[in-house]
Order: sequence, then structure tokens, then C-alpha cells
Amino acid sequence: MPITRRNMLGGALGAGALIAAREGLAAGAPQAANAATPPNILYIMADDMGYGDLGCYGKVYQTPNIDRLAQEGVLFRQAYSNSAVCTATRVGLITGRYQNRFRVGLEEPLGAPDRIGLEPETPTMPRYMQQLGYRTVLVGKWHMGDPPRFGPLKSGYDRFFGLYSGGKDYFVQPQSGGAALHDGDTILKQHRYLTDELGDRAAREIREAKADGVPLFMSLHFTAPHWPWEGPEDMLVAERHKGAIFMSEDGSIATFQKMLTSLDINVGKLLQLLSDLDLVENTIVVFTSDNGGERYSNVWPFTGMKCELLEGGIRVPLLCRWPARIKPGSVSEQVTISMDWMPTFIEAAGAPSGFKAPTDGTSIIPQLTGEGPLVNRALFWQYKANDQAAHRDGPWKYLRLGGHDYLFNLDIDAHERSNFARREPERFARMKQAHADWSATMLPYTPETSSYNIVGQVPDRYAPLAPVRPQQ
Repeated sequence: MPITRRNMLGGALGAGALIAAREGLAAGAPQAANAATPPNILYIMADDMGYGDLGCYGKVYQTPNIDRLAQEGVLFRQAYSNSAVCTATRVGLITGRYQNRFRVGLEEPLGAPDRIGLEPETPTMPRYMQQLGYRTVLVGKWHMGDPPRFGPLKSGYDRFFGLYSGGKDYFVQPQSGGAALHDGDTILKQHRYLTDELGDRAAREIREAKADGVPLFMSLHFTAPHWPWEGPEDMLVAERHKGAIFMSEDGSIATFQKMLTSLDINVGKLLQLLSDLDLVENTIVVFTSDNGGERYSNVWPFTGMKCELLEGGIRVPLLCRWPARIKPGSVSEQVTISMDWMPTFIEAAGAPSGFKAPTDGTSIIPQLTGEGPLVNRALFWQYKANDQAAHRDGPWKYLRLGGHDYLFNLDIDAHERSNFARREPERFARMKQAHADWSATMLPYTPETSSYNIVGQVPDRYAPLAPVRPQQ
């Protein structure tokens, strides 16, 4: 059973305590965090947003409200998603582990969400935050298995308003299924433009937590700018394809900007609300994406896109504001990844030293605040489609794509065009072996594991400007 009362902490947490004990948490878990006033945490994640889709990164699209987070906080230039696709990154984020450790983390698309999903007994970030006294809320996209077996209310969230599936129409509301908009276990009969609905519910949760005097941990997972390509005024487009989820011919750069503008407006509303409620100083606001962009996204200066382990598929925008700790206008070159947020938030919440939460990530509090030096990270990725693998270590990146191996120096070649494999044979062999060693500790892909059916073959001569694309 999920924990729903903020005063039920520590060892007396029912199933939550059993899960924690399995992972090394003491039965008498801490009754309160060390911090006198734990910060509210608002983690905002866009869907399929490219590295350059924010104004503060690419200057192609306009996102003035989101850009404020860069002006008032820190902008990361070397942030990564756990995967180049949706479900896998979300598994890495919520568990703080490499998603390849979990059966559901090998899936994209999630082929059988009624049978494969995030198992309720899995230790999760929201469950740990519950133990630290937080009200935990998910607004938006879940995409890690459907009810009755799976769902956010079974994995540590006190409240849920959103969708279970990977995407849905921005206007049309199906009457059943994971693509419907849910308020807890209730399916709504209809809804307004989806981005507005999610933004408004997030605002409601902030107000209620403030009124109840509880610290809030909220994951706000927008579906924008994920297809279908519909702006707030495109109801006729939705009616034409009757809510079917597919990449329609209605998209355009102009429509993509409309979707980004709606997203930006809703983030702006939340930032204003935090100001109105006098919550700005001690609220951590994070904005990022679940993977790289596609179709109309701007991934410059990288190549590749969603579903590829090229930089364009896994390098994502990352902004963080926390006025109590972060100097405004900061820029960081720290390499970081989605699964780092679990240990980061636990530390920010003031968890006692004995509070154990197993993770493959690392807290980036010192790099957020500027109180610590940059730390070298050895990161790994693996994706079944087109036999892809990647390993980042310092400026160097090993990449396997379509049966071909590459070694890139990202400091001098962000486009990943100059293959150093022959010029640096020892480094190449070492990094390739490091990936193989890491992969051996993860769950293997099997013929039953679903993945996007990739159209075409990777040419013998590496051609990053002709990326493989998911079948429409």
C-alpha cells in the first residue's frame, strides 16, 4: 500500500518499510530530515524536447518563462537522459538506477503494459521522499505499466493526475485505457488542452501543500512537445484524426512553437504562483527532458535524435533554480544523468547520514551550488534498436551503432563525425571493454523485448545526417 500520511515516517511504514529494508534501510528509518526547513521540490520534465529547443540553449524557439530558470539558477551544458526513449528514462529517474536492471527498463514502446511495468515493490524516489516527510505527487505522464497491477499510486506517489500511456491526444479524451486522463483512479469524461490541464493541476497541488503546511515533492511530466502535433487552437486537427495517436501530417515548425509556447506559459504560471505564495527561496525547480528531440526539434550542435545514442538523442536541456543555494546566472559543465536526481533530492531534503537509498547515480548538490569541483563521470547506455551502445568517460565517447564501432572526442567534435578508433586504439579497446563489462551486469535483451522497428540500414560509411527513424 502506498504511504499517504506525512506523519507516517521511518520504520512504521507498512509495505514501504519492507521495501526499504530489502535495500538496506534500517527498520528504524529516520523520523525527520536534518534540514530545519526542507525545500519543496518541483521536477518538470518535457517529452521529446531537443537540446536546443529552449531559447536559452538554441535561440531558435521562444521560451522566455522557462529561460528565467537559467537566469535565476544554473544551466547545465552536459546533461544526459538515461535513455534515448521515454519509458527507459523514466525507470532510471524513479529508481535512481540504470534502467537496464529492470525488465520494464528494456521496453520501448511498452508492448504489454498490463503485464510489464514497474513492479510495486521496487524502491523508488517518491517512496524515499515519503519517508522524509514529503507529500509526493505525479502530474502528467507515467508510462511504466497500466493498472490494476502497476501505477504511480502503487510506487510511492500519494496523488496522481495524468495518463498511464506514452502519449495521448491533446484534446480528445478516450473513455478508457492508459491514454485517458486520470484523476487518481477516476477517468475524466473530457478535458481542455492537455498542457493546460497538467499545469493547472500542478498549481492546485502547490496551493494545497502550502495550505496544509507540508513539504511537496512533485514530478510534473508534461507530454509536450511529444506528437500529435497540436497547438492550443488545433481542435479541428484532433477531430480529424479522432484522437488516434500517430505522427500526423498536420505538424509544422509553427505548430511546434505553439506547443512550446503553451508549455512555457504553464511553467510561467507555476513560477509566478511560487512567488505569490512566498515559496521561491526554498523551492528547487528543475526543468529537463526525458530524451532528445525528434521531427521539428532543434538538437544543434549535435546530430541524431530520439531513439539514437548519438548526442542528439540523449543530450538534454537541464535548468535548476534554488535561490537559497544556487547562484543566479550560473553555467555548469558537470556531466550528469537522469538517475542522479534521486540521490540529489534525498541530500537536498536533509536526509540523515544513515538513510540508505541504493543508486547508480550520484548527488550533484556540490555542482548545483558551486561548492564542489567538476567530477568525472563514467556513464553507459544500451538500446536494442539497431544494436546501439554508448559509454562516456571524460570527453571521450565510445559508440556502437548498427554493427559499427566509433570513438569520439566530444570536446573537439560535438557532431560525432571524426572517428578516433584507429588513432587511439588502446583507449578505444579500453572503453569498448568497459561497456561490455558493464553490460554483463545488466539484464540481457531477449527476442521478446520490444523496441522500435527501425526502418532501413545504417550505411557502411557513417552518415550522422541521415539518422535512422522510428517506423510511422
